[in-house]
Amino acid sequence: MSFALFLIGLALLVGGIAWGMVTAGVAPLYVGITCIIVLGIGIMTAVSRTRTKD
Repeated sequence: MSFALFLIGLALLVGGIAWGMVTAGVAPLYVGITCIIVLGIGIMTAVSRTRTKD
């Protein structure tokens, strides 16, 4: 899979999580913290899965 495809899926995932949390009435600070954590984990996963093997 390509890195761009991972990033598109990650953006959709983070958007859905943020939307659900805001709809549930979670404080914006916690929404932001959660989104940053999920983005970090997603980018690390995408890099590790799409890099070329030595």
